[in-house]
Amino acid sequence: MQDSLDIALVRVDNRLVHGQILEAWVPFLKASCIVVVDDQVASDFFRETVIRMAVPSEVQVVISGVAEFAENNIFRQGSGPSTIVLFSTVSAAWTAYRLGFRFDKLNIGNIYNEECRLCCTPSVLLSDGDIRDITGLRNAGVQIELRRVPREKPIDLFEIVRNMGA
Repeated sequence: MQDSLDIALVRVDNRLVHGQILEAWVPFLKASCIVVVDDQVASDFFRETVIRMAVPSEVQVVISGVAEFAENNIFRQGSGPSTIVLFSTVSAAWTAYRLGFRFDKLNIGNIYNEECRLCCTPSVLLSDGDIRDITGLRNAGVQIELRRVPREKPIDLFEIVRNMGA
């Protein structure tokens, strides 16, 4: 992986690489690198291959497990290729943060959870664990926004959680 990455977006989306990323976020951010941080994908050759095939050849794809990503990389704003970092769960983002991957803002695109305790939108269903991890990130100073695509107005997800009494 690069010695340094210009992290343009840190996002939780259980779908990882899909149309909203490729058609909206990559052009909007002029991203030339997508980092998929997911332990299951990093250990599944088939899923990794499918993701690599979906991404245009001019965009570099890096796939990593959570601990490996957080512990073995240097992150600098304004240095290296414009990069989108994708996590499939809030838990993975919180784990990476605790292991040393620091970010100021987290974008939530889609979270599907069968153990839904709080339905923020039809595409963001939070479990007790998600709420706990969001609270941990917020307490660490991370701003958490709900926004599927760049043209949408961002919504502070922690305000939704707090207002719903979760």
